[in-house]
Amino acid sequence: MKNKTKITKDILILDLVEQNPDLTEVLTEKYGLHCIGCMAASMETLEQGALVHGMTNDQIDKMIVELNKKLEKQR
Repeated sequence: MKNKTKITKDILILDLVEQNPDLTEVLTEKYGLHCIGCMAASMETLEQGALVHGMTNDQIDKMIVELNKKLEKQR
């Protein structure tokens, strides 16, 4: 079942990937968030994971916009 809500920085990484598996490639290939398979993904929000990987708040905001655009195209 696809996630019907807007993606925010507060979503758990694991929830994001389970609800929207098509976004995995964007997270890993474009943004280097390969943590989607690690244990932290079940406890870290998208923002927390991105910050740990050295992203700035502006980069996180841009990533969230891109993820939401891709999600909207899939509906």
